[in-house]
Amino acid sequence: MPCDASGMAEIHRAFKAAFRDGVAFVEGVADGDAAHAEVVAKHLNLFSVALHTHHEFEDQDLWGKLRDRAPACALHVDRMQSQHAAMLVQLNALDAALPTWRASGSSAAAQPVLSALAGINSALDEHLPDEETKIVPLMEEVLTQPEVDAAADHGRRATPKGQAFPMLGGILAAQPDGGTAFMHKNIPPPVRLVWRAIGRRKYEANRQALLHGPR
Repeated sequence: MPCDASGMAEIHRAFKAAFRDGVAFVEGVADGDAAHAEVVAKHLNLFSVALHTHHEFEDQDLWGKLRDRAPACALHVDRMQSQHAAMLVQLNALDAALPTWRASGSSAAAQPVLSALAGINSALDEHLPDEETKIVPLMEEVLTQPEVDAAADHGRRATPKGQAFPMLGGILAAQPDGGTAFMHKNIPPPVRLVWRAIGRRKYEANRQALLHGPR
């Protein structure tokens, strides 16, 4: 039963943008500016949680189904699992480095954060194209639409309280068309109204705070 797994590439774009931009955000924090570091660290934590959760779903609910239903692709699944393990090392390093920098904003404490971001970005550059070319087409052959949609549901449930608009804004901004197709495909009309009324404004204010610090 063919299904649509294009949502994988959509969320991948958001991860790539968030961690790539995260480097510039960290570098833009003046030495000792803890208030600005707090804003940037909160953003990085949001996307770290999201990427942990995304991989958690795949590790727990996806790889086994693909092995069972498409045994010939076991080597591709092995590669995905190996890449996840390498990514986890870098994500854990980021999670460990953020609290000290978040509390002080010091340039010295920023260096482990930047090192972890470099590792994450390198790992994403390797992993995401592999997953999109080798795994997504396989998902569309052997999974049902509810099984694919469960990944998005899992991610939404893990979004930290109060962070839905920054997350949604990041996903929309990362899409080639600015998120128009994603919005109409994935977001119910009442939520679209809330986004237009207050969500977009909150996202844009947060983006300015990431770039320049809180005002």
